[in-house]
Amino acid sequence: MSSKTVSDAPTAPVIFITGATSGFGAATARKFARNGWKVIATGRRSGRLEKLAAEFGSDVVLPLTMDLTDESSIRQAIAAIPAEFSPVTCLFNNGGLALGSSPMPDVDPADWRIMVETNIMGLVTTTLGLLDSLKAAGAGASIINVGSAAGIYAYPGGNVYGASKAFVHHFSTELRCDLAGSDIRVTSFIPGMAKTEFTTVRTHGDTAANEAFYQGVKPILPADVADIIWFVANIPPHLNINVLELMPIIQVPTIPTILRDKPQT
Repeated sequence: MSSKTVSDAPTAPVIFITGATSGFGAATARKFARNGWKVIATGRRSGRLEKLAAEFGSDVVLPLTMDLTDESSIRQAIAAIPAEFSPVTCLFNNGGLALGSSPMPDVDPADWRIMVETNIMGLVTTTLGLLDSLKAAGAGASIINVGSAAGIYAYPGGNVYGASKAFVHHFSTELRCDLAGSDIRVTSFIPGMAKTEFTTVRTHGDTAANEAFYQGVKPILPADVADIIWFVANIPPHLNINVLELMPIIQVPTIPTILRDKPQT
């Protein structure tokens, strides 16, 4: 069997990244752009996307404004991909968010809706829209979906966010079955505690809470994830990493919470 990777192709492979304006997405975009890939960088904050394109040149990075909560926005962005950025070799479904951390029933239904539309519907719509392009890419094509440890290990206040990420994991394994026999690999990537804008977004802009959350720990960094995604996308085409769970060494999988009766007085 050949040990050649996607990066050995005679023409530059293309990665399509959702949520490329910060965190995992921005770091991964830079990693791939520096190493010979073309990057389709998508997200809602067009200024950040344009800055990324200016950093590497419009022939390397294609910035596309796209809102994962808006189906028409996703379809328009995909339709706008020019021939020189086709076919897409790797889809990095990175865009997602958590909003709020209150336990049931003290939750905001508006937050639920945004999480479901972004983490579930946006991911599925993007995947469906790019399947033909990925199939055209042939051997080595891959879909990498970002789930979360919250989708595997429940915790108080995780409710809809954790459930949406559990969907991402199971959708990935189902998609792997559906695409069996094709050249497309599918990976469920499950990160644990990572230092991004995650907590700032979750707390609706509380930067102090974001800083406090990471005090005294060394979490996963965006550059760490970029290295992982590079590895997954570039393993030999006959291999598929089904599930990749990553945690910082300071974090361990938790056991279910046990509530004991209080001593009678």
